[in-house]
Amino acid sequence: MANPGGGAVCNGNLHNQKKQNNSSQSGNCSQNGIVKEAQQNGKPHFCKPIVESFEEAPLHVMVFTYMGYGLGTLFGHFRDFLRNWGIEKCNAAIERKEQKDFVPLYQDFENFYKRNIYMRIRDNWNRPICSAPGPQFDVMERVSDDYNWTFRFTGRIIKDVINMGSYNFLGLTGKYNESMRTVEDVLEAYGTGVSSTRHEMGTLDKHRELEDLVAKFLNVEAAMVFGMGFATNSMNIPALVGKGCLILSDELNHASLVLGARLSGATIRTFKHNNPQNLEKLLREAVIYGQPRTHRAWKKILILVEGVYSMEGSIVHLPQIVALKNKYKAYLFMDEAHSIGALGPTGRGVTEFYGMDPHDVDVLMGTFTKSFGASGGYLAGRKDLVDYLRVNSHSAVYGTAMSPPISEHIIRSIKFLMGMDGTTQGLQRVQQLAKNTRYFRRRLHEMGFIIYGNEESPVIPLLLYMPGKVAAFARHLLKRKIGVVVVGFPATPIAEARARFCLSAAHTRKMLDTVLEALDDIGDLLQLKYSRHRKSARPELYDETSFELDD
Repeated sequence: MANPGGGAVCNGNLHNQKKQNNSSQSGNCSQNGIVKEAQQNGKPHFCKPIVESFEEAPLHVMVFTYMGYGLGTLFGHFRDFLRNWGIEKCNAAIERKEQKDFVPLYQDFENFYKRNIYMRIRDNWNRPICSAPGPQFDVMERVSDDYNWTFRFTGRIIKDVINMGSYNFLGLTGKYNESMRTVEDVLEAYGTGVSSTRHEMGTLDKHRELEDLVAKFLNVEAAMVFGMGFATNSMNIPALVGKGCLILSDELNHASLVLGARLSGATIRTFKHNNPQNLEKLLREAVIYGQPRTHRAWKKILILVEGVYSMEGSIVHLPQIVALKNKYKAYLFMDEAHSIGALGPTGRGVTEFYGMDPHDVDVLMGTFTKSFGASGGYLAGRKDLVDYLRVNSHSAVYGTAMSPPISEHIIRSIKFLMGMDGTTQGLQRVQQLAKNTRYFRRRLHEMGFIIYGNEESPVIPLLLYMPGKVAAFARHLLKRKIGVVVVGFPATPIAEARARFCLSAAHTRKMLDTVLEALDDIGDLLQLKYSRHRKSARPELYDETSFELDD
């Protein structure tokens, strides 16, 4: 795969490496300006290559993609004209005639896109399933008689569809079995819910047990759990920063991080995705110039990143970012929703993946909705930080506490992963996930598809580009009993529509080969094999060696 960074990471320090033939990595590390030594504080010398692929599409693919959207826009305006004159029935939401002099609510571009393009391919989303979302599931068949404005169920069930879209990384989301007996016991003893916040009558012994176990699993001082993963970010970032603080956010951060940053009232600046050089430039400006107008020093500088980026499949360049955080005295908040349980030799996330100390990250956030097959999230770190959040967290004050059976299921899952159940099956699943990820990525790359992300990431985006091919891709795969998630604008840039595969330890080699065979055929049918193994120009600053500010 192409390696835009061409870098290696050493104990939280960044070193450049010269790219050798066939994208191999050099065995020597050299200084690049962020740190002075490859070995500090007596730590052993350790280098981990960052192997990522962000290949650019051929020119003709981008031309046809924009032409497709252009034609869709042209015909969309024509159909809106027909609807306005009553020639074509309008099924979309419209204002009443009495509101004709009001400011229009439905004339923005995204609504135009949804009405004229998204609706034509809407059958590829929100498909209802009627079984446990394991490596295979059952899908309820539905059809539309009005071009996807409405659907009706046929009563037919599509059995044993291979699930390539769920975040079931460790295969812990499945049907009831005898190992779940403890969850059943907790359900009988505690009931289904708490019906109270953590600050009132909602803190149970099960919550304390889970928090202690999470802290032990992550090797940090303390942790706090919440009932909703999205709210773990959006409702807690405002408790950490506010007016007079600066947030430096990766441009591809999840919506929960973006919302939390906006709600905080802090000043927000974005840096280029996974780009330490651009981040350092912003940190220097923040330290030198301070706040706008007054030029006072910022009260806090908080860096927001994710462990694994769910739309790109990339893994955060944590050692470089930690080195910058320490150099400029900033704080680091890392969202490990997609990486905890899925990365590292024992599933402990990005810090273990890079061989770093968890205390290098000030705030560790994660969710239980992916690898652990449950719901909710956690924040972990120093005890004084967690104690502060217990008092000031909006989610703890206003949000309902986690359901007791959910807490027990997470406890069971973490113990399984840590080997506290007396077996090594948890460790074996982490290893199997890594094997499946490398195998699937390698085969897709060999077939000639453009795929994004780090070679170790279980989230694998396959670029489709053209909106018509997005719909055809998902429909053809469902006919072959393969369920995938396809993603387009506004979740991605308008010219970078893609399919997103999520690997699981529960996928067998036979399942993966079945999917790969189907992808090979459909790739030829739809002409999706765009790869020319060229490095992308997207990470513009990856190879910069001078970090001086612009004049």
